[in-house]
Amino acid sequence: MKYTHPAPDPVVAPVRGSDLQFPVHRIYCVGRNYVEHAKEMGFSGREAPFFFLKPADALVVVPTGTIGSIPYPSLTQNLHHEIELVVAIGRGGRHIRAAQAHEHIFGYAVGLDMTRRDLQNEMKKQGRPWCIGKAFDHSAPMGPITPAKQVADIEQAGIYLTVNGQDRQRSQISKLIWNVAETIEHLSSAWDLQPGDLIFTGTPEGVAAVVAGDLMEGGIDGLGALEVRVS
Repeated sequence: MKYTHPAPDPVVAPVRGSDLQFPVHRIYCVGRNYVEHAKEMGFSGREAPFFFLKPADALVVVPTGTIGSIPYPSLTQNLHHEIELVVAIGRGGRHIRAAQAHEHIFGYAVGLDMTRRDLQNEMKKQGRPWCIGKAFDHSAPMGPITPAKQVADIEQAGIYLTVNGQDRQRSQISKLIWNVAETIEHLSSAWDLQPGDLIFTGTPEGVAAVVAGDLMEGGIDGLGALEVRVS
């Protein structure tokens, strides 16, 4: 087969504790999925779940024991961190029932949904898509994927983020408005989920700005830590 230009390398994420690589298909993100975060964004209540996407090549994989690096992006003066549980889909499907959702999960990871908040807010005011605020280059740092069978009880895990050693976000996965299984049910009613899909499940309260030089450290019980520096 001949191409007009070189085909890009596949986007892959390492599987923790093995030499396996997880090929990434799409990155789905759930908006405002913790009550307190919804409130700090000016909303409240258990609204119906909604989703946005990031391109697969926005992923920045940070191997265990290393410090990743992301450049401070262009066009923004207000880059925000959002620590999130990431769900890796290993078996695809459509109209997946919540009760069967666990059968489709390959594993879990710690991720950051980096956000150009000023650009996102401007798009909201104009009623336009958020892509410029959410789907930019290097906007999805993530640690290795831990296979689901190695995770005891993800729904009860703690989640946190510090910046330069100072607490910013700290909560529990149990506080998700729409839990992992419910999210998969809703998401798969709109798209055919595929092996390789990643779902960023939402962030707790405490989102705030970072600047060049800041070191973010986030973690989820049982999944290890993710360290990323803004350059």
